[in-house]
Order: sequence, then structure tokens, then C-alpha cells
Amino acid sequence: MTYDIAIVGAGIAGATLAAAIGDRARVVMLEAEDIAGYHATGRSAAFWSETYGGPGVQPLTTLSGPALQAGGFLDPLGSLHIGQAEDAARAEAFLAAFEESGVTLERVDPAAYIPGLRPGWTIGIWEPSCTYIDVAALHADALARARKAGAELALRSAVTSAARVDGRWRIETDSGRYEATVLVNAAGAWVDLVARQAGAAPIGIQPYRRTLAQLRVDPPVAAGVPHVVHLGGAFYFKPEAGGRLWLSPHDETPVAPGDVQPEELDVAIAIDRMEQAVDWRVMQVERKWAGLRSFTPDRLPVYGFAPDRPGFFWFAGQGGFGIQTAPAAAAIGAALLLGEAPPSGIDIAMYLPDRFAE
Repeated sequence: MTYDIAIVGAGIAGATLAAAIGDRARVVMLEAEDIAGYHATGRSAAFWSETYGGPGVQPLTTLSGPALQAGGFLDPLGSLHIGQAEDAARAEAFLAAFEESGVTLERVDPAAYIPGLRPGWTIGIWEPSCTYIDVAALHADALARARKAGAELALRSAVTSAARVDGRWRIETDSGRYEATVLVNAAGAWVDLVARQAGAAPIGIQPYRRTLAQLRVDPPVAAGVPHVVHLGGAFYFKPEAGGRLWLSPHDETPVAPGDVQPEELDVAIAIDRMEQAVDWRVMQVERKWAGLRSFTPDRLPVYGFAPDRPGFFWFAGQGGFGIQTAPAAAAIGAALLLGEAPPSGIDIAMYLPDRFAE
């Protein structure tokens, strides 16, 4: 089984990259699980926000917006960043960080957007471009486009070793051996492990657990309530169908790669923080889950050929913003892999693995 490019991982990163290059190279996606996108993509909080991830991520998100909109994956939502008096400096820093970005941000009275907001929450910054994003449909579309372009998907194919022999990779997996000229590391939380298996220096990409819970509250969440995020990073929530709420304590607990599960304490912390902001009563925690978010040391994604290992390509470290940046990331990855011009308006140097060479 010989290919031009083997992509380790078939989550949103691997799937969108395969869709972008599958008609110009023979591509296989090597996915360790029974289904693609099990650990991170399938557990996303499902919103698209130009400010999420910070100024270094924003160009990727903004560039991805038109493609996501054209695909029918976005629906209007809006995001409200809220705070109390002690968050004033954070609010100013937030506005300053995106002043030259072109992202629309407006100072508003948060009480006008959130029924039941408690006194003292007087700082509000409105981000009108924020939307829902249909993650399942986006991922399924990427896999379908990849297959149509000629890429293959091998499930239950966890990599066990990878050796560079005569200018090609010999990749041993749970489903057999694959050979490829280029090995793309899009393995999410497992990318440093894959790097070690291939003889490349790990970058130090750390997986973190992020908790989410679906709540039934009284009164039900009113129509028009936006995505709400605390300027201090203590919580965020967004409305869902039937007046329900998705809530997160915005936790980042370092964990080993694996099938992470939510902790009861994290759910309780999230509810307590939300109840300090609004007077809604939690009637039931209908479900809860946790996913993995993996960051490089500088919290920016890494795309490009490894400086220390020929034919080894990094496509990783996308944290919790890999869904909303997927089209731009795939365009950058395809350009670097195929020797084409990268998307205009993006400084790809800030995402190259050379920055970790030392």
C-alpha cells in the first residue's frame, strides 16, 4: 500500500487537508479509532468566533469564514464578552488586541442582551460576527470531499512505528504496513508520540481537558441570547434548542492523550460561576462531556515540514480553534506540501515548525 502522502489522523485537520490535496496526490488517512474525529472534533463546543484563540489565530478564522458560510455550516449567533469592574483592564486589553484586525467589536450594556443578568456585570463587548458552526456536517463534508478526490481512509490504524528508508516512510499500523513519501502528523493530542515514533523532535504539544454540560434552566434561555464569555476566562455558555444551555468552566486541565471524561467538580464549578452572573435556576444537567484541546508552547498552530526530519510534516497544535480555522489551515497545509503559493494575507512564518527548532 504505497502513497504519496500518509496523514496520521482523520479529525477535522486530517480530513480537510486530505480533501484539499486528494486530487493531486495519492493520499491515505490513518485513523486510530473506529470512527474519525472521536476525541476532539466530535466534542467541539460548536461556535465560530473571530477573537477566539487570540490575535495570532484570528487571521486563520477570518480567512475561513467565507468558505464556511458558503458551505452552509454557519448560523447567526453573536458573542458577548462580559465582565465586572475588576475586569476593566482585561476589556481594554481585549479591544486593543484586535484594534487593527478588522473584527467588529462594540462596547454595549450587557443587561440589554442577557435577561436575568445580576447587578455588577456592567462591562459588555459585542462581537456580532460570531456564529454557530455545524461541526458534524463540516467534518462529514470534508471526509466526503476527500474520498471523492481519491483519498483513502483506514480506520483502526493506529501507528506503531515509522521508519524512513530510501527516501520513503514505512509506517506500521494496527491494520498493516503503509508506505509514503511524506508523513503528515495530524494526530491531535498524540502528535508528539507520532513524532517520536518517526524520529522527529517533539515540539511539546500539551493536551488539555475541556468540560461541557448541557443544562435545562428556569426560565428557559430566551430567544436572542448570544454566546456569552467571561472576559476573565471563568466560563462561557451558549443557547441551544429548546431553551437549553451549553456551559463550560473554560477549564484547561493538562492530561495525557486518551478518552477523557468530564469531572463532576468541573461541572459544579461551571454552574457556580454561571449562577454568579445570571439568576437562572439549573433544573437538570441533561448531559456532560469532555474533549481534548492540544496547544503548542506558544499556543499557535504548527504547519510545515520538520527542520530535523526529511519528509515529516507537522499539521497540529490547533487547540480548540481547529474547527473554525479548518479551511484556512487546509489551504496553508496544501500549499506547503505541494510547493504552491500560500493564501494571501497570511504570514505563514508564524506557524512554521522552524520556530521550535532550538
